[in-house]
Amino acid sequence: MTEEEIVFDFLDKHQITYECYHHPAAATIAEAMQYWKKDGSVHCKNLFFRNHKGNRHYMVCFPSDMELPIHDLERKLHQGKLSFASPERMMKYLALKPGSVSPFGLINDTENHVHLFLDKSLQTASLLSFHPNDCRATVVIARDEFDKYLRVIGNTYEYIDFMAMGE
Repeated sequence: MTEEEIVFDFLDKHQITYECYHHPAAATIAEAMQYWKKDGSVHCKNLFFRNHKGNRHYMVCFPSDMELPIHDLERKLHQGKLSFASPERMMKYLALKPGSVSPFGLINDTENHVHLFLDKSLQTASLLSFHPNDCRATVVIARDEFDKYLRVIGNTYEYIDFMAMGE
């Protein structure tokens, strides 16, 4: 099965409603913006980090038009310096390649090793969009359906106000 099929199979199996549309490959937000539909969803950026010891891994999701204050996040976590996880770590924990990170990668984290941080603003968005671990498609999902996904997947997660961290 393709990465996309794994995501759709999981969502369908757990009766999680979503919509999907396909487009040319877009490995960056700048590229993807030209293909995103004006559907009212908050398009999200997703990053995968490791702590300085390499024993903790974090996925961070936030609106694509927002900058992430990484140093403030480091201070909040008290885990020392955060670094982008290597392609090898990404494959080990999420079974994904660079450019394909999304919360749907947690489907592959069967030991629930990765902790998910989401920007607080996503809690109030009615629709969210992520790619299905393949940058040639976009999944649009209602926030309550995404919350259902988070409960089913079993990874720890929390909403943090990234904008207020630097204050």
